Amino acid sequence: MDINKIFEKLGFIELNAMQEATSDAVLHTDKDIVVLSPTGSGKTFAYLLPLIQRLDASQDEIQAVIIVPGRELALQSATVLQNMGSGLRSCACYGGRAAMDEHKVLRQIRPQIVFATPGRLNDHLDKNNIAADAIRYVIIDEFDKCLEMGFSDEMGSIMGKLPNVERRILLSATDADAIPKFVNMGRTVRLDFLDKEQVPDRVNVYKIMSPEKDKLETLSRVLRNLGNESSIVFLNFRDSVERTDDFLRMQGFATSAFHGGMDQKMREDALYKFSNGSANVFVSTDLASRGLDIPNINNIIHYHLPESEEGYIHRVGRTARWDAQGRAIFILGPTETMPEYIKERPEQYDIPSELPPPAQPKMATIYIGKGKRDKISKGDIVGYLCKKGGLDKTEIGRIDVKERYVYAAVSRQKLNQVLDLTKCEKIKGIKTIVESVK
Repeated sequence: MDINKIFEKLGFIELNAMQEATSDAVLHTDKDIVVLSPTGSGKTFAYLLPLIQRLDASQDEIQAVIIVPGRELALQSATVLQNMGSGLRSCACYGGRAAMDEHKVLRQIRPQIVFATPGRLNDHLDKNNIAADAIRYVIIDEFDKCLEMGFSDEMGSIMGKLPNVERRILLSATDADAIPKFVNMGRTVRLDFLDKEQVPDRVNVYKIMSPEKDKLETLSRVLRNLGNESSIVFLNFRDSVERTDDFLRMQGFATSAFHGGMDQKMREDALYKFSNGSANVFVSTDLASRGLDIPNINNIIHYHLPESEEGYIHRVGRTARWDAQGRAIFILGPTETMPEYIKERPEQYDIPSELPPPAQPKMATIYIGKGKRDKISKGDIVGYLCKKGGLDKTEIGRIDVKERYVYAAVSRQKLNQVLDLTKCEKIKGIKTIVESVK
């Protein structure tokens, strides 16, 4: 396996200190590992890089399971592995869809790695859809979040069904008081890369006062001033997310809404639009503060105050990743004050009286109704969009090929052209649907 090629595929120049230490511990010790590192520091890559060097791609058994707290992280982590081009096969398993359908995929793909939520992994183990005997590695990503969400019993049940586990790797953005006994950790390497300040100096903290309890107009002015920068607006309630998203859309902003009450497809659409640059405002509950790897976020806007210091840390961890700069902006109502745990003295966020209209993203997202099962590749999509859609390669952004469909980012200015020109056109001789993802 050529590690340098993997680096090239993912655009890595070098590993950070945490990734180097984690990789070294996995490859050169036989101990269990606990990795403590801030949100956004690259923990997924830190465990996947050495793991793929440990597993046998010639074997069809599942050799490693990665337990995650939610479906988004399962899908996202599986995508990271796919993009590495290691030759290892994987499958993401999670609730919200029929377990029978996943069983068919498991039989078809024969993965060596499974990314799964605790409940769904238990279900597959109980039904013998996943053979436990060959599993040697158990990784629990966002371990603190798994405990926080009440998955202790389910994770304990999983560990009791895996008789031949050799290595356990736990990853977390916060330190736990103790590791539960059910994990059955042996001799352990502890890698602590937590910033004791938790919020890096690269995050500049601002506040702005809203003259009214309803802060929507103030939020609109903040976002108009930020222009085309990428921003996450955090709220504490699902109905508040929907109300705020509706208001911003009526104002002309390109937004994505995200909360736990949405169905899986809607959440995937929202996340994809934001991560590929088709929406520049992400309106979300704290569901987006943990586990999601969304690059190049410029601003974190606290429409509602974080419910705890830990919640604040995880929210702010979405920006200023790696060596980038970021802003955290608090919108305060007439009776609100800055939380006491905010150690930084916030600057006043000043907005000019004259503001431009809401900025529009450069990209738009289209849905193509064929995918991997139809033998469609990224190269096929690029060729199709260029030949049939009249695009130049520079006008095509991120492409994600799923089992049954494709998401692709295209120049917003050329969106209507693409939709018109591809009507009734075939891809690899197959009729397909091409439509805009709203």
